[in-house]
Amino acid sequence: MSARWERIGSVVRRRRAENPGPMTLDGTNSYVLGVPGAGGVVVVDPGPLLDGHLQALAGAGAVELILISHHHGDHTDGSLALHQRTGAPVRAAQPRYCHAANPLYDGELIQAGGLTITVLATPGHTSDSLCFAVTARDETEAPAMVLTGDTILGQGSTVICYPDGRLGDYLDSLEKLRGWGLEHRTATQAVAGLPGHGPVLADVAEAAGAYAQHRAERLAQVRAAVEHLAGKGAPASTEAVTSIVYGDVPANLQGAAQLSVEAQLDYLRSAGSAGQQPQGL
Repeated sequence: MSARWERIGSVVRRRRAENPGPMTLDGTNSYVLGVPGAGGVVVVDPGPLLDGHLQALAGAGAVELILISHHHGDHTDGSLALHQRTGAPVRAAQPRYCHAANPLYDGELIQAGGLTITVLATPGHTSDSLCFAVTARDETEAPAMVLTGDTILGQGSTVICYPDGRLGDYLDSLEKLRGWGLEHRTATQAVAGLPGHGPVLADVAEAAGAYAQHRAERLAQVRAAVEHLAGKGAPASTEAVTSIVYGDVPANLQGAAQLSVEAQLDYLRSAGSAGQQPQGL
């Protein structure tokens, strides 16, 4: 199915890059933000280096700013080319992914495209993962929403890319997103989550809570696997634990499962050395 534009409310357009795969689902979501008539737009996550995709983003309006949620190539590979096409600065958490601009920082307020964009540092998937909370002056026309990158996906779960990503950071980030969503919801409107892959989430606070519960369940499974292996006198290697806990995961996702197991084992070791009960257990 060819890529196409999808409008989400009055201030967001989304275009899916044609790069489907085991880790990208049906492709990377690129977002164009801007109040109609504002004169400029913001592009979030240009995606891969695909000429047709970048041409469409460049033609979506007067691009004044390009934002990056994290450094993975399916989000950043096209950013320099889009910068060269539009002249718009590229901003990310890490300086090496910025072009003609300074890095982003937690809590920064950006005024662009007629919107206020709040930068939320949400490490865990990667150390440089960011989310972008978007608000407009008239919330009845454009309610608050959060672009979640790969911190929360539209379907499935997110891999913790250990050792760059850490589970403790990720759990804190989920709580941060849950709190932001609860704080900014209205009596009639939840805060939507716009993920880097997959469909829109109706309620980012609910999604963050469900992700945290899933992580708690996985941690319990990992600890049980470690205890099972210890009872047999076997080492709790990453491979052995992955085989027990993620044995039903397809072969092409086993590498990602092992990364998440390494992150969970590290988290359990850290909690144990601190004399604390691991969160969710």
